Amino acid sequence: MFSVLITLGNSFYATYKVQRDLLIGNTLEANRVYAAKLAEMTDVFLKSAQDQLAYSAGQLGSKMADDTALMSEAQRLHRQTNSFNSVVIVNKDAVIVATSPHTLEVKGLTLTSPRARQSLEAQKALITDPFVSPAGNYLISISHPIIAKDGRYLGYIAGTIYLQEENILNRILGTHYYHDGSYIYVADRNKTLIYHPDKQRIGQKISNNTAINEVLAGTEYALSMINSQGIDMLAGFAPITKSSWGVIAQRPKSSTLEGLDGHITAVFIKSIPVVLFTLAGIWLSAIFISRPLWQLAKGARLMDKKEVQQDISGIHSWYFEAAQLKRAILKGMGLLNDRISKLHNDSHTDAMTGLFNRRGMQQVLDSYLEERRPFAIITLDIDHFKRVNDTHGHDIGDKVIQALAGLMQSHARKEDALCRSGGEEFMIFLPDTGLATAFDVAERLRLQVAESEISTAGSITISLGIAHWPGSSVVINEVLKQADKALYRAKQQGRNRSITAEQT
Repeated sequence: MFSVLITLGNSFYATYKVQRDLLIGNTLEANRVYAAKLAEMTDVFLKSAQDQLAYSAGQLGSKMADDTALMSEAQRLHRQTNSFNSVVIVNKDAVIVATSPHTLEVKGLTLTSPRARQSLEAQKALITDPFVSPAGNYLISISHPIIAKDGRYLGYIAGTIYLQEENILNRILGTHYYHDGSYIYVADRNKTLIYHPDKQRIGQKISNNTAINEVLAGTEYALSMINSQGIDMLAGFAPITKSSWGVIAQRPKSSTLEGLDGHITAVFIKSIPVVLFTLAGIWLSAIFISRPLWQLAKGARLMDKKEVQQDISGIHSWYFEAAQLKRAILKGMGLLNDRISKLHNDSHTDAMTGLFNRRGMQQVLDSYLEERRPFAIITLDIDHFKRVNDTHGHDIGDKVIQALAGLMQSHARKEDALCRSGGEEFMIFLPDTGLATAFDVAERLRLQVAESEISTAGSITISLGIAHWPGSSVVINEVLKQADKALYRAKQQGRNRSITAEQT
């Protein structure tokens, strides 16, 4: 698009060679004078705004603890003049203590971003760089510190100018009396557009613009230049000293020179369809090429959403590079999800037996409690397990524990939860199961264990304690203690037996 526009501009330049110098010189001077006048008017406004804020700050020095007084002053300053889109008062702790209008709904919020805290850090009268407020508005702030009588810094009061909405800069700079393609824009000290007739460009940082570079260096001048959009412009500019901004008034060179030769108009009109067709073709091609990449980038940014993998799968990657990138993203997401699932299982599972560990057991209990779901609990451990370790060694003891875990799993239903609570101690949770049924389950498991032979360790026996939680107000931990007591009673009565909490 830039090349097409330059080619068209060069054809005009060649034709207008003879008289263009005079027309350009007059236009440059007119733009410089106009920019200087607007800069002066803006300076006057900023001085007036700072004076208003200074007066309000003086009134608030002894009222920072009075919410009513703070809100009243913010409303007065906001309503008294149309200088500000909003007024805020911030205390020394960066908390917004008063706002006007009330619809902002940011009172009580704490400023956290460095840009939002510019006035707080400066502790002096300041015109800030643009930033996004807690309410989501892109703005600049004109602030004045609030100082107590004893010299303590209490915070500041600020009037804001919403850069992407109707504001005082629009009214000062937007009243433009020329209809020849000329327009005004303002850049701050960081080369960021803070006023532009195209509101979508407000907030854009311009890195390669001679007029902006010159005016922010304090120069009042005029020159011919190509702007950031590739358009040949005649720009006049002047600095706004109060704020270190720059006003640039510019007019397209083509508009200045369009009346020099009548036949150029006919040539231009005939060239319009081709130019527009070319620009439209470039624009549409760029959209089709960049759309899959934009969609993939958006999906990657939202990778924490559950449905994003399905959304990325549905992206139409119609050319090789986008298809490869899509494939890589989906593969990476799959590996990441698998890793997360494995880490979750590992953190809730006993590595030796594959049963739930204490963390997994607590998750099971939390779900039962939340659902008020009754359950029976069987607490068991291996009889004389120390003797197994002492006789055969800890490796054989580990195999005994694994064998018992396997027997427990063979007797369990799908909804039962099996846990290794520590050492040779285990728990079985039987949801929606009564005490009598749980006792039968415990006895079947006990008999199966006693009848089984474990390689190199022989046979073992287990003792079991059974309790029941009815899903009522009884504390679950009490039921666990009841099961432990029943297990202890089973061991006291000779081991290799099952005892219910009712039998204790």
